Order: sequence, then structure tokens, then C-alpha cells
Amino acid sequence: MIEKKEIVMSGIRPTGFLHLGNYFGAIRNYVKMQEDFDCYFMVADLHSLTTHPDTKQLKANVHRVLAENIACGLDPDKVALYCQSQIFETSELYLYLNMLAYTGELEKTVTFKDKVRQNPDNINAGLLTYPVLMSADILLHRAKYVPVGKDQEQHLEIARTYVNRFNYRYGEVFPEPYAFNYNQELVKVPSLDGTGKMSKSENQMATLYLADEDDVIRKKVMKTKTDAGPTEINSAKPDYIINIFELMKLVSTEAVILKFEAEYNNCTIRYGDMKKQLAEDMVAFISPIRNRINTILKDEQYLKDIMKKGAIKARLSAGATMLKVREAIGLNY
Repeated sequence: MIEKKEIVMSGIRPTGFLHLGNYFGAIRNYVKMQEDFDCYFMVADLHSLTTHPDTKQLKANVHRVLAENIACGLDPDKVALYCQSQIFETSELYLYLNMLAYTGELEKTVTFKDKVRQNPDNINAGLLTYPVLMSADILLHRAKYVPVGKDQEQHLEIARTYVNRFNYRYGEVFPEPYAFNYNQELVKVPSLDGTGKMSKSENQMATLYLADEDDVIRKKVMKTKTDAGPTEINSAKPDYIINIFELMKLVSTEAVILKFEAEYNNCTIRYGDMKKQLAEDMVAFISPIRNRINTILKDEQYLKDIMKKGAIKARLSAGATMLKVREAIGLNY
């Protein structure tokens, strides 16, 4: 008998180029998960409409997210890689869950407050009910695990609330979803300017994108903040120097890291040499991924086929869930 795998579900908004932080913080785990779980990975195009109502670039952005994920190692034969808007059952479950969602709770969510500050002229109902739509995405597949960062954990708590309300009101249909990342601390990739982590939308010169050309990577890395160097043996590193070492740990060999650690500790380190080494190691890491992305993007039919195949698998799962949902609610006259 074939052992049934636990279900994993996650989504990525098509609102910008993926960067090194996305790779080490999320996609690398997705690639590992596809071997161990039944995975549903979604391009969250409906979610993007809450803050990006202009859709001129949406198709290109959706294709790019798909290409980037495949280039990083996601196998469309092993996972359902699909577009959110092509799963029509999402809207139906979203509607039912809205009946279990109270506006007072939604107005208190951290992400809603953040989005209101960022988009004061576009405070729409979709923005308010974003956690409800996210819950629908997860519950459609009755997923047990959701790989998310700290900033999304409140949304998962909300999803569990809706699970309990639905199950209490209508009968047991949904399992509670939980965050999952192989019991590891999520990797936070520091920005090149030493302030916070790499981001799609903050300082672009401080973020290394998977689409960056080699010369752009070198230019960005060489601009990282340094100082005159340590003057005392084995002195503590300032935060911005720790960041450079942290970035090195992602892409450089252990021998290279140990060499610069030793030079720092004995006060002979030349930061120019260290940054050149980091730049070349970043180029060696990113350029094969970028080249695969560009090759995939040229084949639009391949991307359409991937989405169609993923949607068939996702709708099969969603359809089975919605039969149970309608039955439980009593919409089966």
C-alpha cells in the first residue's frame, strides 16, 4: 500500500523579482519538500490585485515567478505549480469563510495595518479580507503544513480560527494548518547596505536578484559598507562586517570563509579582496540560475502547459474539498 504523504501548500505573489533572500528563505525548502510531501505551490495573482490593481505587467510577472521557481529546482512533475486565479473553487470557499470572519479581528491584523499605511488611497475590502483568501488557498487542499515566515504566522493563526469555527458549526472537514520549515530557523539574508534583510521592494541596490547580470552583482557587492579594519587581535565584528561574512556563508567555500576569518582576527584583512571574492562567488551562484530563468521565459507555451497541468491537479484536490464543504454546510438540495 502506498503511504499517503502529508500535504504542503504555499504561495508567492507575482509582484517583483525573486532575490537571494527568497531563495535561501523559502525556495530552497520548497525544493526539499517536494521529495517528502504532496506539494501545492501557487502563484498568488489574486492576492497581488489587493495592492497592485494595474495588471499590465501581471502576465509577465506570473510567467517570471514560474520560471524562477522552476530554475531554482521545483519540478512540475513532482508538485502542483499553478496560478491562483485558475482555481475557481477558491472564490467559493473564500465566500463561505467570509461568513466566519469578523471585521474587528481583520482590522487588527498586523499586515492590514501595514498595508493601510503603505496604501492610504487604496484601502479596499480585498485588503481587509486578505487573510480570509489566504485561508481559502490553504484549506482548499486541506493542507497540514505551510512554509511561512514570521510575518505570516498571524495569518496561519487566523486560518486555524476559521477551521475551528467551520468544523464547530458544520462538522469536521478541515485539519488545522501549521507552519513548517524542517525545524530550522528560517535563513534571513542580510541586505547589502547592512540594514535589515533583502527585500523585493526596499533598496534595490542592497538586494541581489536572481535576474541580476554579473556586472550588476559585482557592482552591488563592492558597494557594501566596510571600515578601516580591526586594530586589535580577535576584536568583535561590527554588524555590517558580520553581514558580509553571513553572505559569504551562503555561497563561498569553507576554506575561503576560514581564510578571511583568520585575516580579520589577526588584523590583516583587506576588505577590497574580501568583497571581490564574495562578488565572484555570488556571480558563480546566481548566473546559472539566471540563465535557466531566461531560457524558460523564452518558451511561453511550456509555461502555459505547466500552469494547465498544475491547475488540473489543484482543481482535483479543491473539487474534492468543496464537495465535503457543500455537504457539511447543507448546500446539497
